[in-house]
Amino acid sequence: MRTYGDALDFLYARTTGIWRLGLERVEAFLHSLGDPHRKLRTLHVAGTNGKGSVCATLDAVLRAKGLRTAVYTSPHLVDFRERFLIDGAAVAPEQIVAFVDKWTPEVERLGATFFEATTAMAFDFFANANVDIAIIETGLGGRLDATNVITPLVAGVATIGIDHVEYLGATLEEIAFEKAGIFKRGVPAVVGDPNPLIRELLASHARTHGAGPIRVIYDEPGAPANVRVGPSGTSFSLGDRSFTTPLLGAHQAANSAVAIAMLESLPAGLAPTEAELYAGMPRVRLPGRFQRVGKYLFDVAHNPAGAAVLATTLTAIAPSQPIVAILSVLSDKDWRGIMDALAPVVDRFILTNAPTAPPSRTWNIPDPLHYALERGWKAEVLRDFDRALVRGASEGATVLITGSFHTVGDAMARLEVSPTGG
Repeated sequence: MRTYGDALDFLYARTTGIWRLGLERVEAFLHSLGDPHRKLRTLHVAGTNGKGSVCATLDAVLRAKGLRTAVYTSPHLVDFRERFLIDGAAVAPEQIVAFVDKWTPEVERLGATFFEATTAMAFDFFANANVDIAIIETGLGGRLDATNVITPLVAGVATIGIDHVEYLGATLEEIAFEKAGIFKRGVPAVVGDPNPLIRELLASHARTHGAGPIRVIYDEPGAPANVRVGPSGTSFSLGDRSFTTPLLGAHQAANSAVAIAMLESLPAGLAPTEAELYAGMPRVRLPGRFQRVGKYLFDVAHNPAGAAVLATTLTAIAPSQPIVAILSVLSDKDWRGIMDALAPVVDRFILTNAPTAPPSRTWNIPDPLHYALERGWKAEVLRDFDRALVRGASEGATVLITGSFHTVGDAMARLEVSPTGG
């Protein structure tokens, strides 16, 4: 019998470093499992940035309604089990061990990847738990993402940005095409991107797929307005209604609006009442997204768009100075764009490598150091992650930890910060 660590080792060994997009393997595996995804009522969420916030909002409101929910997201911050939440709680390690023990031969026979195996695992867990509704976040893209085997009750796309260009295309138009692949014939679609060109592209793809009705948030009379960011949350209005989400940042108004539109598009019996909507919004929690714990501020921004909204939120909140950024970025990301966005709002960079970053994607730190110094920014390299954390704490009144999920998760583990607690 495997231990939990053994089970994780088996799954991580399915990570090749190269994404193998396509639905054939995951569909075959799910069929072996008895097609659990077909027994679930689901919501499907895609987007370069913002999809985690949308999923968290959907979950909070549906649980306030009294429904038994499940949420599948990726990646995790500290513990693999964060990917599978049922009524807000992570599944037991024993469940993961039992699944891997039983299905190892089939995973190996099919050559299923890490994400395909974990996606099938999620559907199996959720179906066996008899949840009322499962909230499913795409991993990469949408059209060929392993999660795209479902026909959801509603599909939503948050925002589009340049990321994963080697798989999804180098232009926003190409990426929008991939994300819009989650739209299905006869299924309500919600489009949340604030860029008028991108949202029209997404809406056009939704029409091509036969989705409907289609709601385009920023084309509606009740688009997010009167956005205000304070230390305890973000308030905004949708038409004559006013809401507040605990999630910090002006962009969270748009993410909340996508979630609200998706909830309102659910069939009768599942759609929340206004009272349930207002009861659920204050309960939204999302680890690693402008999460403040003492002097530490954790944010998983891993592309220039994410770093830009992080910078805007920092300016709005105005935390104690000096602000020291402990930054570790995966080598295939646009670290220059990330540093460009953060440099005006932080006092110095500590450049390091997150211990759990895959060796094939480890940052070549001398490059960003030279980049920073050439621009007159204060920066130093501390390759040892623990030393970087100590230095940041000694020099910063606010310590921003950012650049990737690995960076935030590794810091949380060392600082004994619970991703779900805070």
